[in-house]
Amino acid sequence: MVCVAALRPRNAAATREAILAAARERFCRQSYDDVGLRQVANDAGVDAALISRYFGSKEDLFLAVLGSCEAGADLFDGPRESFGRRVADRVVFHRKEGAALQGMQIMLRSIGSARAIELVRVSSNQRFFDPFVAWLGGADGEVRAQLATSLVMGMTVSRELSGFDPCTRTGEAMRDRLAAMLQALVDDVETTQAPVQA
Repeated sequence: MVCVAALRPRNAAATREAILAAARERFCRQSYDDVGLRQVANDAGVDAALISRYFGSKEDLFLAVLGSCEAGADLFDGPRESFGRRVADRVVFHRKEGAALQGMQIMLRSIGSARAIELVRVSSNQRFFDPFVAWLGGADGEVRAQLATSLVMGMTVSRELSGFDPCTRTGEAMRDRLAAMLQALVDDVETTQAPVQA
């Protein structure tokens, strides 16, 4: 007699997605070093062996989780001349939610783990930073990309931590100043002045 359950095909895509979603939630709440694959498997309602089958190691699972979060590469969509305004508007007036917020939480939790932060760098460089440098161009594109990224990330984290309400005059002023700084980096405008000769 053949067991009917044994003949029922597994839904590999659904299983993989369940593992990924469970891992994303875990890495949002706990540091990389504190997350165990058995915990993720329990959360997903699957056998721990399936994590290895679908993702390989814990590092591979972590990279897959990072890859499932918003990368921000859509910031390059649109004209260069409106980049500063577009990005500043998003940072100041649109709160991060869902996968975008999870990505930030995972990055912040990764700071305490040398291995996790290394994996975050690899993922961020491939999915955002290197394309941003190429998009910016110029001899010091990497410097400008680092400054712009730091501005955006710093403002995003600051907004989440401070509970800043952008629906005020200060919100518009903040957006306008941030837009000008970002656009200067995109346009490669020198923002420092030479020292005054005595």
